Amino acid sequence: MKRRTLMKTGIGAIAAGGSGCSHREALPAFLPMSELVQRISRGRLSAVELAKHCLNRIATLDKAGPALNAVIEVNPEARQLALSLDEELSRGVSRGPLHGVLILLKDNIDTRDAMETTAGSLALVGSKPAADAFLVKRLRAAGALILGKTNLSEWANIRSPKSTSGWSARGGLTRHPHFLDHNPSGSSSGSAVAVAAGLVPAAIGTETNGSITSPASACGIVGLKPTLGLISRSGIIPITHWQDTAGPMTRTVRDAAMLLNVLAFVDDQDDETHNASAHLVDYTSLLTTDSLRGVRLGVVRKLSGQHPGVLGLFEKALRKLREAGAIIIDPVELPHADELGQLSMFALLTELRSDLNAYLTKRGGIVRTLADVIVFNEKHREQEMPYFGQEFFEQAEKLNTPEMLKAGAEARQKAHRLARAEGIDAALQANQLDALICPTNDPTGKTDLGHGDKNVRCACTPAAVAGYPHLTVPMGFVDQLPIGLSFIGPAWSEAKLLGFGHAFEHVMPAFSAPKFIPARS
Repeated sequence: MKRRTLMKTGIGAIAAGGSGCSHREALPAFLPMSELVQRISRGRLSAVELAKHCLNRIATLDKAGPALNAVIEVNPEARQLALSLDEELSRGVSRGPLHGVLILLKDNIDTRDAMETTAGSLALVGSKPAADAFLVKRLRAAGALILGKTNLSEWANIRSPKSTSGWSARGGLTRHPHFLDHNPSGSSSGSAVAVAAGLVPAAIGTETNGSITSPASACGIVGLKPTLGLISRSGIIPITHWQDTAGPMTRTVRDAAMLLNVLAFVDDQDDETHNASAHLVDYTSLLTTDSLRGVRLGVVRKLSGQHPGVLGLFEKALRKLREAGAIIIDPVELPHADELGQLSMFALLTELRSDLNAYLTKRGGIVRTLADVIVFNEKHREQEMPYFGQEFFEQAEKLNTPEMLKAGAEARQKAHRLARAEGIDAALQANQLDALICPTNDPTGKTDLGHGDKNVRCACTPAAVAGYPHLTVPMGFVDQLPIGLSFIGPAWSEAKLLGFGHAFEHVMPAFSAPKFIPARS
């Protein structure tokens, strides 16, 4: 298969290239991106050395050993790109704050290079985007090296209600790094697993409803879903422009802030980003260990679930937050949270067809509409639908009458009102809060391709529907599986939330390298 050829080419090319620095000690697997940036800028590490390190881990952990299957494709141009970045630095030229850093992208983010962009679907293999996504242009301009693409839940988990997170027809199944038989959640499964396993220091995911925050928390890393419009969606395979966004997935909050400094920018091709122009700041500016002091945090018990282990861990986190100076308001009512899921899902399905059609038509290829994708999947049922169908696709294709589109628009308007002014905003204002908090997730269940996802609780819908920022930070482990702590704030509050998360990391450090345990009884 072409993907395997590219993988071998990319790894082999880097492995064959000398770094010129063989006397240096082996690079630790879990250095934060911020430390790697410093080492590269000071000449203590080269981009070629970092690429060799990351590709070696991909070869030994992702394609062999525990076979995590997080990386769907490696960039065959990686060696030459790394050499070019090193050569520039040798001349005193730095492209920007990420010079020489390696990044993986979710496979629904366009790149105009030797790699594919497929959303995990065979229908898009061989169809090349006309240009890099806007965020990819930003990363390259800042000096980042796009090492490859990560596997995902096919079409970002919008094909079927019976889908299994982390599975795609092109990429197969991504496995949880802590217990290989458990599900990593999705749809940014590969991005989360790659970072958690130390394959790369950082990755980019996308979220419509939980697709960054859920796998980040389930795999034990930091994930940020930003305010809608803070990061451009141009060149990202869409579900709905009302909720879609990209975001950083990293091992530390500082790394997420550093990435956001590059990713957040106005794009003339995405009108929503013009709303962000007045809110762009240095997202590392509030990263202090005392940024929780005097902050009012509201506990949303309705989103916290009932798992005794998770609630016990959360109580420990609340004690640590209080010790750090936070004022905890417990409980806080979040109005209408129960109504948002069904309401927003109906709106989303009426929006999917037009948004996806617009993307596919512009891109070209053998499929140019959602209807074409449905036909392709039927023709390739054995490869595309061995475990689940395409019920959501078929439903979205039928919701195209004026009456249905009008009902969808009304549902979207109501969902926004309930999630924003009458939801998150109301809860924050009524209690004079800086942010809402709750456990992000319950322990993920075992993967079951025959029956699909177990619908494990994740506190993602209110922020996703509102288009408001949601940061998840590792909180600890329950049943040896990672649990995250969520910070949810009003629009454009990313800098504050990152400050809160950074301080929490210091009072309750919880990241732990995975052990790749084959199975549990």
